[in-house]
Amino acid sequence: MGSLKAKMPWSVIVSRGLFFAFVWWILTDGAAASWSIGLPAVLLAVAASARYTPIPVVWSELLRFVPFFLLRSWLAGTDVARRAFQRHISIDPDLIVYPLRLPAGFSRVLMANIVSLLPGTLSAELGQDVLKVHVLDRRKNFMAELDVVEQRVARMLGLPFG
Repeated sequence: MGSLKAKMPWSVIVSRGLFFAFVWWILTDGAAASWSIGLPAVLLAVAASARYTPIPVVWSELLRFVPFFLLRSWLAGTDVARRAFQRHISIDPDLIVYPLRLPAGFSRVLMANIVSLLPGTLSAELGQDVLKVHVLDRRKNFMAELDVVEQRVARMLGLPFG
């Protein structure tokens, strides 16, 4: 793990290790025997996260983001399901252009991927300073929703936003 030190501070590596160990502990109901597999899994998870997400994550914001994402996903999913079961499907699809304020690179890619995971939206193109998003119903205020998601991504990555 010496090569990880050059990429990020040890405090970030340790906090990720503690986070992944906590997740393992929860998944295994704290079974002590599971650590023969869990310890290597945690170490691999830390190494992979350092390699593939070199931007330090603000863990408290990540923990706040998870319920936010799950709630938005559930609400949008029920809306899509309701529309699918209607006699006359009520959709008004559109391709909207959302101006990005996040810095170029990982943060914008993460934003585009999160938007694609939310029901009713699909990231169609990540441009230089814009994200083109296909939406099921242009009558909904997707611009405000995308703004909230972008703010959450910025906080989760510890980025200034404005």
